[in-house]
Amino acid sequence: MSSLLKVDSEIKTKVDAFRERITAEAEDLVANFFPKKLLELDHFLKDPSINIAELKEIHSEISLTVPDPILLSNLHDGLEGQNAKKRKLEDGSGDDMVTGTKVFVMPGGMMKCNGNLVELIEKVKPEIRTLIEKCNTVKMWVQLLIPRIEDGNNFGVSIQEETVAELRTVEGEAASYLDQISRYYITRAKLVSKIAKYPHVEDYRRTVTEIDEKEYISLKIIVSELRNQYVTLHDMILKNIEKIKRPRSSNSDALY
Repeated sequence: MSSLLKVDSEIKTKVDAFRERITAEAEDLVANFFPKKLLELDHFLKDPSINIAELKEIHSEISLTVPDPILLSNLHDGLEGQNAKKRKLEDGSGDDMVTGTKVFVMPGGMMKCNGNLVELIEKVKPEIRTLIEKCNTVKMWVQLLIPRIEDGNNFGVSIQEETVAELRTVEGEAASYLDQISRYYITRAKLVSKIAKYPHVEDYRRTVTEIDEKEYISLKIIVSELRNQYVTLHDMILKNIEKIKRPRSSNSDALY
């Protein structure tokens, strides 16, 4: 190999040290961290904060009052109303346009988020990030164990590739959980803005409540999925650890 590609000895030493560090860290993750973390998450799933029976307990009050209706005086002979309608048609605006209430500032200052859900989200997000980071480390370890490409005797290599694919899938799913949380905040913000503009429409208020309940249920499902992914990865790697670490058997082993 040295005759085909010259590698600086100092750099090679550092790369080998990196490989050894990744190997030690990944093996510790599979053997110790994964089982401990799945037990922690299983205990978290029994916490009262994530097992509220009555979802109305997580509702957040929207302190936007409904303004008094504006009373219009009767128009004489309907002439002014007809002129107004004519001007409206000339401007190109339809009769079904609802302008809503112009909002310059919230009456009570900044409109707060749902405190119960924010507190729960702040507990779940670090767990998602931890899973992504640990999966990345274990994935790198397995990839470094893949031997050079040869013809035949690749059954162990296929197991390594399957393990890498599963780790990559778990990473992607965990990242999608973060996207889901972001979408919740954006959706809720748009609905609250609608309530501020159309405070007399009750459906917007009810929709915010439904969004909050949906997010609460989703967070519990996310924690459950995180636990299940730790269980699955731990079980899969342990069952195939021999082929993952030694993907190809020697010729002497093949004779017996």
